[in-house]
Amino acid sequence: MNKEISIILIIALSLFFTEKIYANELTTPSGISISDVERFVDDYAHEYIGETTAGASIVILKDNKVVLSKGYGYGDIENQIKINPNTAVFEWGSVSKLFVWVSVMQLVEQGKIDLDEDINRYLPKGFLTKLTYDDPITMLDLMNHTAGFEENIFDTGYANEYRVKSLEEGLKIAEPNQVYRPGKVVAYSNYSTSLAAYIVQLISEQDFNEYVDEHIFQKLGILDSTSYLSLGRNEQITKNKVNGYELIEEGDFKLSTPYYMSMYPSGEINGTAPDLAKFAMALMPQSENENVLFEDENTLVTMLSQSYAINENVPGIAHGFWEYDGKFKGLTHGGNTVSFSSNFHIVPEENFAVIILTNQASESDISYGLTKELVGEKEIDEVKLADLPNSQITEGTYLTTRRMKSGFLNLYYYLLPLTVKSLNANEIEVSLVGMKANYVQTYPNVYKMTKGSTMFIPTNVLYFSIEDGEVKQISTSISDYLPLDKNIFWLTISAVLFIYCLVYFIASPFVLIVISILNRRRKKTSIKIRKWVYLLNIVGTAFIVNIILLVIRMLSNSDRGYFEVFPQIVANYVLTILSVVFIIFILVNWKKATLIKLQRAIYLLSIVTIVILIFLLITWQFYS
Repeated sequence: MNKEISIILIIALSLFFTEKIYANELTTPSGISISDVERFVDDYAHEYIGETTAGASIVILKDNKVVLSKGYGYGDIENQIKINPNTAVFEWGSVSKLFVWVSVMQLVEQGKIDLDEDINRYLPKGFLTKLTYDDPITMLDLMNHTAGFEENIFDTGYANEYRVKSLEEGLKIAEPNQVYRPGKVVAYSNYSTSLAAYIVQLISEQDFNEYVDEHIFQKLGILDSTSYLSLGRNEQITKNKVNGYELIEEGDFKLSTPYYMSMYPSGEINGTAPDLAKFAMALMPQSENENVLFEDENTLVTMLSQSYAINENVPGIAHGFWEYDGKFKGLTHGGNTVSFSSNFHIVPEENFAVIILTNQASESDISYGLTKELVGEKEIDEVKLADLPNSQITEGTYLTTRRMKSGFLNLYYYLLPLTVKSLNANEIEVSLVGMKANYVQTYPNVYKMTKGSTMFIPTNVLYFSIEDGEVKQISTSISDYLPLDKNIFWLTISAVLFIYCLVYFIASPFVLIVISILNRRRKKTSIKIRKWVYLLNIVGTAFIVNIILLVIRMLSNSDRGYFEVFPQIVANYVLTILSVVFIIFILVNWKKATLIKLQRAIYLLSIVTIVILIFLLITWQFYS
């Protein structure tokens, strides 16, 4: 009997301790057991590696420990060289910006930077030459991307290292126009971040890359990464760098180009996932009392606190970090270059982090999709539909605030707008570049993503600012959107007119050749006006060829200096002057020539067509 009681007692105790151990088992924020996380990641990655993603290096941290560090796919597809997570070097892209903001906060802690001070106090006099507003730009504006700068892709990144300038010179060459009032809209800006890094450089009296190396890399023991890749000084890092790729179609990858930046603080760090994991660990609750990056622990607390939000129910920005509305509050930042993609995500209250580096441009299936699975999504509370505005008010077409408003590339953004369509009283469908996602309203004018393309995960919450019954702005933690500022009818007419001019001036040389041959056979006397009309049509064709070549060059490689396209801008001016000259000669000879009605109609059509073309080029800023 005693033996039976003992057995029952042992079984009871084992069940008790098993339940206790299970209850205390470490998990990801989404609830995946840490003991099972490798299998989960393996299964997830297997679906995409080699299909839509070339390769990846993934590190997961829990309670200041690495619980997974693994490579997937190939760093060199052609030679079938697998990714070694310990040595494989990737371009971190815009994740590099986080090192700028840590540097700024280190100087804030030392009393050398005031986040609310006008940055002109720290810059050389007259450094910024394209400011539109008198409102001061603060360091906090730079951190929140609310300084008001337009996007400028020229002279930001290069495919060749020899074209890289110093940080100071790069900022002067690529200075964008200020197109928004400071503090009013979030317009993600590489320029803002590099400008902040330049201020760090001026105050510390060290090149920014040297500052980062001494005050961040060395403190964290980061040895296999560099904030400023130079082939002559970082041979081992260059040797370990994996190839970057572009996805052509599923399972087919094209070798991409390197990426070098004059404004390198915004996206030039090259390094390993374990090194980036060391940085993540330093930003979370420490196992020891000492904080590696800051003297005062409150500085880190301040840095990870919200610095900007448009509404209390939407994620905002935390001193350069993007807030993420997950199961627990996340702080994150993505990165993209022409060949690589990355995602950095920490959940401080869970002491959890996930680092994903991929060697493929514009990758989101693993970098964002896997992260979402690991950090989880906050459950959507039930809401009373009667208390919420009807979603039909959100319908419309919108343009990102992160766009070029000056120069011919402004046209590009009108070709790829964000569209919002109401599905029912409480749900909308958002579309961008052919990708779609559904959002449901959780608070008045606040919409949370429920399903759709992984490219929308970074903007999984949208807030619609409504004034006088109309949407004035869509806010996200990354970049805002504004209603289309041109009439749809005018945009359609512009497209139709340009297609007409395109067809006309492509066809006209062949038509003119045929007419010329027929006139010679018929031995018709050539008249002066005909020569000027022929020349005018040739100029029109030259316009079209110049524009097509410009488009092809930008599509083949957008990482260019403005000087590369400047000759084609000058060509538009030259062709315009020639057009005016030839039109004048045509009009001068008009009364002298004996023309039949058909000839008059054709000649007049040529004049009208080239005038329309020049008007469109002026409208869409092809002269700047």
